Amino acid sequence: MSRLDKLKIRIFADGADLAHMLRLAANPRISGFTTNPTLMRKAGISDYAAFAREVLSRITDRPISFEVFADEFDEMERQAELIASWGSNVWVKIPITNTKGEPAVPTIRRLAGRGIKLNVTAILTLEQVAAVAEALAAETPAIVSVFAGRIADTGVDPVPMMQECRRLLVSRPKAELLWASARELLNLFHAEESGSDIITLTSDLLDKLALVGKDLGEYSLDTVRMFHRDATAAGFTLPTGARARSA
Repeated sequence: MSRLDKLKIRIFADGADLAHMLRLAANPRISGFTTNPTLMRKAGISDYAAFAREVLSRITDRPISFEVFADEFDEMERQAELIASWGSNVWVKIPITNTKGEPAVPTIRRLAGRGIKLNVTAILTLEQVAAVAEALAAETPAIVSVFAGRIADTGVDPVPMMQECRRLLVSRPKAELLWASARELLNLFHAEESGSDIITLTSDLLDKLALVGKDLGEYSLDTVRMFHRDATAAGFTLPTGARARSA
């Protein structure tokens, strides 16, 4: 059994490129998908609903998160209900606050109470996790996305913090803890250590899964060969003889 096969954590692919999502849907290691407006914009998507419906018509057997983009809570709630109606495998992403810093907790409480599966996103503090845990309905599945990578960007070790998040969610057994904004493949094992249920990985990190367990001596030789190959391809030369020493 490989090191990857021993992991309990589930891997969700983070992105908004339909062709890439469809390729990943054939990979049994990928348990779900997440998107957001920033990823959609980078992918050149202009029709949000059309893109989402196309994805949902092609990927029907795994959870997919689509995010609201309103800033006013009434409109955020309307969008959430509409997005949730698109499919039984849809989780609606709700940011923990709006752009004014106003908590979305009352909106989360109302939506979860109506049975809408939420993915509460952009969380970075324990206080936010505690508030979300209190607002979620015990009987409704949910995802709590803590941006552990952004926490690490500030110089704080996210593993102990994610372990505390796990404890804060104990009263909500249907709420899964998600390690978001991974920065390197090692975060997959950090997330497992912390007790996270899910980690999102971007395409560049997913490509590195094949490196897990690779012999480091072999990897060293591959690196040397890469340097030599690229130097040769670039046609690099250095002067020789006495002139080279005096140059």
